[in-house]
Amino acid sequence: MRRVPLAGNATTRFSNVSLLSVASVLPTRVTSSDDIESRLAPALQRLKLRPGLLRRVAGVIERRNWAVGESSEDATITAGNRALREAGVDASDVGLLINTSVSRKHLEPSVAVTLHHGLGLPTSAVNFDVANACLGFVSGMNLAAGMIEAGQIRYAIIVNGEDADDIQVNTIERLKGQQIGRDAFMSEFASLTLGSGAAAAVLGRADEHPEGHRILGGVTRAATQFHELCVGSVDGMFTDAKALLRGGLDLVVSAWKEAAPDWKWSSMDRYITHQVSSVHTGAIVKAAKLDRAKVPITFPEYGNVGPASIPITLDREKQSLSRGDRVLLMGVGSGLNTAMMELAW
Repeated sequence: MRRVPLAGNATTRFSNVSLLSVASVLPTRVTSSDDIESRLAPALQRLKLRPGLLRRVAGVIERRNWAVGESSEDATITAGNRALREAGVDASDVGLLINTSVSRKHLEPSVAVTLHHGLGLPTSAVNFDVANACLGFVSGMNLAAGMIEAGQIRYAIIVNGEDADDIQVNTIERLKGQQIGRDAFMSEFASLTLGSGAAAAVLGRADEHPEGHRILGGVTRAATQFHELCVGSVDGMFTDAKALLRGGLDLVVSAWKEAAPDWKWSSMDRYITHQVSSVHTGAIVKAAKLDRAKVPITFPEYGNVGPASIPITLDREKQSLSRGDRVLLMGVGSGLNTAMMELAW
């Protein structure tokens, strides 16, 4: 007999960890949704799908792709150097590097080793990849914060670099095929919203950096019965969009309600959410009863940049945040998992 999983949140609190900096690097090549749909025009016409689908359904106007001479790894190293410089931390003092990218050129070695070398980190700096779909960056921050709190390291750098080129090219070519029906087309629709970008964040001890932004902790929750609703590789990403949205909303609401007695998240100054689409953002805002004015969006310009979307959005928002503001990082990753992390800016 199959065991019924217990329901509940995993809760973590930190007392002496701060976010010292966050930085991002975006590709210079802009790919508009109109351009993608022009390449798919025969398929859209054959399937009787109106033009403007990406704008109308997802709210994605354009996304970024790496230009000739650019790469996700080089951009991630640039973002990492920028984050270290802004934090005032020397590379020689870093004790941990966690790469959280979904994108990778090969199965081994880890992407982290290339980034460790590129950033000039010391041989004593532990480095590895953490994969948790679009929650990877927050998962990496949570893991690094725990190691800082335990006294294992002084500084950690969390990095991410995404490259959506191959999956988009492969998806567009496949969707042109005469054998593709309307349902099959829509199951791959999410692949067309993906974008590229890189980000990095530096974490350290709060007592050594009173100017930092305290990481207070947060919750995570799993609903892994939905592990087949969004499955992706470089060949394509196949999604049951309606079931994924429904399962994701149920998961977020469950986690939110259980966290309510201990975490007062209904009155945050900013909600930095994983950037997916207008439908997804609208549903999260409605379900959690958030103030829409406090939920910045970047998906219209950058698309869904996977795990990089939360730090990219936070980087863009940081200049408008004031000392003492309360910031909640929140998202859902395919699988399904959700995570919410509170920062005291």
